[in-house]
Amino acid sequence: MLNQDQSITSLEHGVAVIKSYLVHLGDSPGVYRMLDKSGQPLYVGKANNLKKRVASYTRPNKLTIRIQRMIALTQSMEFVICHTEVEALLLENNLIKKLKPRYNVLLRDDKTFPDILIRRDHETPQLIKHRGARKTKGDYFGPFASAGAVNRTINVLQRAFLLRTCSDGVYSNRSRACLQYQIKRCSAPCVDKISPNEYAETVEQARDFLSGKSQEIQNKLVNDMQKASEELDFEKAAALRDRIRAMAQIHSQQDINLSGVADADVMALYHQGGQSCIQVFFFRGGRNNGNRSYFPNHAKEAPLEEVVAAFIGQFYDNKPIPQQILTNILPVEIDLLCEAFTQRSERKVTITQPQRGDRRKILDYAENNAREALERRLAESSSQRRLLDALSEKLKLEVTLNRIEVYDNSHIQGSSAIGAMIVAGPEGFMKNAYRKFNIKTAGKEAGEFGGDDFAMMREMLTRRFKRALKEDPERSSDNWPDLLIIDGGAGQLNVAIEVLEELGLLNEIAVMGVAKGVERNAGREKIHLPDKPAFMLDHKDPVLYFIQRLRDESHRFAIGSHRKKRKKDMGRNPLDEIAGIGAKRKKALLLHFGSAKAVSRAGMQDLGAVEGISEAVAEKIYNHFHNS
Repeated sequence: MLNQDQSITSLEHGVAVIKSYLVHLGDSPGVYRMLDKSGQPLYVGKANNLKKRVASYTRPNKLTIRIQRMIALTQSMEFVICHTEVEALLLENNLIKKLKPRYNVLLRDDKTFPDILIRRDHETPQLIKHRGARKTKGDYFGPFASAGAVNRTINVLQRAFLLRTCSDGVYSNRSRACLQYQIKRCSAPCVDKISPNEYAETVEQARDFLSGKSQEIQNKLVNDMQKASEELDFEKAAALRDRIRAMAQIHSQQDINLSGVADADVMALYHQGGQSCIQVFFFRGGRNNGNRSYFPNHAKEAPLEEVVAAFIGQFYDNKPIPQQILTNILPVEIDLLCEAFTQRSERKVTITQPQRGDRRKILDYAENNAREALERRLAESSSQRRLLDALSEKLKLEVTLNRIEVYDNSHIQGSSAIGAMIVAGPEGFMKNAYRKFNIKTAGKEAGEFGGDDFAMMREMLTRRFKRALKEDPERSSDNWPDLLIIDGGAGQLNVAIEVLEELGLLNEIAVMGVAKGVERNAGREKIHLPDKPAFMLDHKDPVLYFIQRLRDESHRFAIGSHRKKRKKDMGRNPLDEIAGIGAKRKKALLLHFGSAKAVSRAGMQDLGAVEGISEAVAEKIYNHFHNS
């Protein structure tokens, strides 16, 4: 802890560092980064006039205590000159998301949202869920707040429009209609149960429906149903009736709709206790596609207008931007944000704060959701804090637990070995901090004799903390744990102690092991601590439930990661591991020998007889399989 004189000296030094850059700065727009002594970013900002903006940091008496603290930590700065302030704004948001400086407002959860895709690269378009870059040729409809919302919508769309969801490979190899046709969720174009023209018409109807023309489509289907009924074609009339009902079901599932607006995002911020929640509702084609809560990380005293501006800028950095953004608090530099979004989306984008009417009601509804979500989070955080403090007391630790890391591994007799690290803190599980380790040396050696859990744990912990020491030798960041929980007994705990001692961290980080009882029953866990006898907690102790929850989450993450790796390993071809063997040569080898196993047994002369395989390549293949 710095005393007052040291703090003043550090602040003066920081101001001097910033002043040294002013001589070479011009009046152009740009982005600046303030860095600490280890080169880690403290803050990323943008300015229309770089020199003027940076000069404001040389007058710390007019700034908040928090900004003064940032200046005191500043040891160097970096700059990027931009052509316009809009370009600087876009770059600033990109850098904030990438670097996550501690003094910026940060968007914690920034996953992309799923869409519904109707493809255009096949003669019989496919209806699928899509997430990620929009590279496939087709029409995208979204975003949806969750995968569940997409799946429910696709489920109803299948009944309304009978579009196929199968892959192209399955479609091209069908000889008879599948179960989807039998349960009336596909029109079976694969076996000509519907003509190409009729299928194309239903595809266009689905596109129009998702584009907001649902009423027109429903009216047309009603007219077609009445016409079929008058012509005594009751089977067709019944099919049209079912489609109309399915479309009506989509509308009935909407809790709240935004009339008169096709595409818009509604954002409402609620602030309490120094924390904020922003509730985002997605409206597309006049329909509510769901909502999601966000809890941006910011200083308690940060102006809410700046929080909203930072959130909106980072939120749309990797997402499509709607024509309208409705918010209950107008962001700072709103004109600049609108101009940047208009340039990016190549259409006019507006950010407004409705004061009356249906749009205001929507905002109030979103704000109530944000308030309830924040209150739930604050209650959960309070409960989590009590559990962390209780665990610290049980273990007789002298530190406040703000970050716990739990380690586990998963494998089958040493194969596809995965190490897993999960992280928990005052706000619950910190899933963006989870890490998985593909076990390298320990896993391969362990495969010969069934798996060496100790070696795997040693490798995982060594890699984790060697990297941490390399990236943050001063241990000044928040990425250092206060407690390690090792899944296992005294053996695994001793491995962790040895690794921490070798790296000089044993006195810095507390460590404990959790082992199941003899019968491996939940509630009979033994707690192992360094240089102390193992003990058990009362089976009704809330701290024991907390430890079990941490351990179970590490199991879930480790086993899930292991299964993904095992599935990937099962599909891997041994020929892929040989440098210089591309798709063409691999195909030639497999066609010639029939399998990768046969290739591994072949002699050099046999390998050289394959088209495209030279003598040098044949020798390389032979040596790979024979360790020569």
